[in-house]
Amino acid sequence: MAKKGNTEDKRKEPRFYMKLAIEAMKRSVDELNKDAPSPKVGAVLVFPDGTYETAYRGEYRDGDHSEYTLLDKKFRTKDLSDCWLFATLEPCGPKTRSEKKTCCAERIGNARIKKVWYGVQELNSKAKGGKKLLEEKYKAEVLPFDLDLHREILSFNKEFNDWVEEENRKQIDAINTVTGPLQKTIKNTDISFLSEDALELYLSKTGKEFAYDSDDLKNDLISKDLLEVDEKTGEVRPTGDCILLFGKNPRDKFPQASVKAKVDYGGGQEPDAESFDDALVLIPDKVEEWVKKVIPESMDRSSFTREKVSHFPTAVIREAIINAIIHRDYGNKRAKVELEITPEKIEVRSPGEPISPNTLKDLQNFTAISQTRNPELAYIFNLMKFMEETGVGMDTYRTMREKFNLPLPVITYQKSNLIVTFPRTMEAFRKVSNEAIKGLSVEELNGFEWIKSRGEVSAKAYTIQFGITSRTTSRHLSKMLDLGLIETNGEKPKSPKLRYRAT
Repeated sequence: MAKKGNTEDKRKEPRFYMKLAIEAMKRSVDELNKDAPSPKVGAVLVFPDGTYETAYRGEYRDGDHSEYTLLDKKFRTKDLSDCWLFATLEPCGPKTRSEKKTCCAERIGNARIKKVWYGVQELNSKAKGGKKLLEEKYKAEVLPFDLDLHREILSFNKEFNDWVEEENRKQIDAINTVTGPLQKTIKNTDISFLSEDALELYLSKTGKEFAYDSDDLKNDLISKDLLEVDEKTGEVRPTGDCILLFGKNPRDKFPQASVKAKVDYGGGQEPDAESFDDALVLIPDKVEEWVKKVIPESMDRSSFTREKVSHFPTAVIREAIINAIIHRDYGNKRAKVELEITPEKIEVRSPGEPISPNTLKDLQNFTAISQTRNPELAYIFNLMKFMEETGVGMDTYRTMREKFNLPLPVITYQKSNLIVTFPRTMEAFRKVSNEAIKGLSVEELNGFEWIKSRGEVSAKAYTIQFGITSRTTSRHLSKMLDLGLIETNGEKPKSPKLRYRAT
């Protein structure tokens, strides 16, 4: 309910609302299961008659931006075109979300708000640009808070600002670094450190008709910057990428280059474990062979129910492992790729955070674009037809329900690991999913997963997909909106252009 200002039918001086936004900021709720600190942000929406409403980050749901809470949660159906908006942090810009997502600046623009005040500039390189977007695209007037209030906001957000400064420094360092350790030659190595089996597989998969120990192969690898010739001695030395891809014992130089797999059969049966320490090009086939042994082919997966454990397509696990070993952060020398199989779920853990400009939300909604930390590794795997350079498993994950009658995977980031979890039972799916998922019925859960797999849908398409009435569709969508699981594209409720998408 909007709160009344003291003056009747007239807004107060802007400073009054700036202070209200700061007070709201101080109530911000830190995000759970997140290694990085959360910004603390408050916002105030002021109507022409002097009434106003406040919001703060995480007020209703973990990580919800204060502007989103105000515009889409509290006043989603109200005309806001004559309102003022105050936010302690510059509204996030277009880099913050994927192209299918709505940043806060766009959300404000879509609400036709023409006057916006902000406290401090957004310094996070992954979220900046909101002020520019509002001014250039939506022709809004964007004004700063009073200078003395800036200091109070910065002081309250010191931990987050220090983290942003460090992250921006890392990004600049990465841009200024022409070659990383994987692109450099490895000391005390030569071509004899490469595996015959790995090189033979490379030749076979790429259709090259020359011997593994030929000058032709050497020249091929030199042309790909995987081997370098010492100009003084003429000796050929492999780079870090080459050792990882084709080395006899990659872990001698890169102890982190391993896939640790384990299976818990349940029912009191002894668990099993395996370590895959081979050249990267040999690992996918070996992991797939092991998985076929530990997941019985005979198990029925005709329906996905609470009790029944589903058989799982080994090709999906193979693809998840390939993505993990190719896109992982090899700079983390203590962490390894891990595969864990239990009766409830299958998890693949890969060291490293989402690769910019992708965010965790992009991965969770299967809208991430192709990015890799290790382009040379990805290029060779693409040549060998192990993977596509475009996409990071998104198409496979998005179509899990359609192709295999299995739930969509759940992607999280915990303790410096990107984790892809494939639930094998309904109970497991509810355990590993967003807490709000527990509020959905089975039918609503199916609907939510369908929306997530499609990216953006209309109410009509939802009705047709599930063969239900418009009233039932409205009830499902309203519940998902209330739980913060989906959002609209900003169109008016009765607009034919109104679409829904996962948050």
